[in-house]
Amino acid sequence: MKKRNKKPKISLIILAKNEGKSLPFLLSRLRRFKGEIILVDGASTDKTAEIAKKYKVPLFQDQGRGKGGGIKLGAKKAKGEILVFMDGDGSHDPGEIKALTRPILKNQADHVIGSRILGGSDESHGTLNRFVRETASHLITVLINYRFGTDLSDSQNGFRAIKRDVFIKLAICEEGFSVEQELLIKSLKKGFKVVEVPAHEFARRFGKSRISLRKIWLRHLFSLFKYLFFYD
Repeated sequence: MKKRNKKPKISLIILAKNEGKSLPFLLSRLRRFKGEIILVDGASTDKTAEIAKKYKVPLFQDQGRGKGGGIKLGAKKAKGEILVFMDGDGSHDPGEIKALTRPILKNQADHVIGSRILGGSDESHGTLNRFVRETASHLITVLINYRFGTDLSDSQNGFRAIKRDVFIKLAICEEGFSVEQELLIKSLKKGFKVVEVPAHEFARRFGKSRISLRKIWLRHLFSLFKYLFFYD
């Protein structure tokens, strides 16, 4: 009898810091998710740990190292062959995980980004801060496309899937929010297939974004040119 090929196991890595109000909504929507779920906690001071325990989701502390540090820790702890990264603020739709992982399962991609340009966003307009973030994101994407001759639309979205072995080969260094562009640039430089699928970004369920442009813009710029032009 011909042996069936077993589908690669998917590990969903949720990154959260003080998202205790949003996590119950997100985790309740993931009850039927068939893969592994891991919660990486960025040194929260709310009830994140209690919520993880209630929903029986393994929690790992990244000691507040930043988003990049959380991604690296989650990937290290995950057992799946496909890693899916998702924010814990309720802005990403669990119902889109299938679409996000489908190109990898069909051997059509190594790295898949959920594009907010293709899927729409509730967080891309309305305030000066959002306008600046959106404009900067577009400029970064344009530079990446120019450098590699690609036609991508969203280089910064944290909602993405990647083969575990590919992630390991990328040897990620960034500790903060610049990790998304590092993942993309290194994937393209190493010749891995990157594709996009539409993914809608919802407004975060509670509170305000903790991303401070004043604090991260210089690191983003340094990281961008480092990996675009100097990293082998």
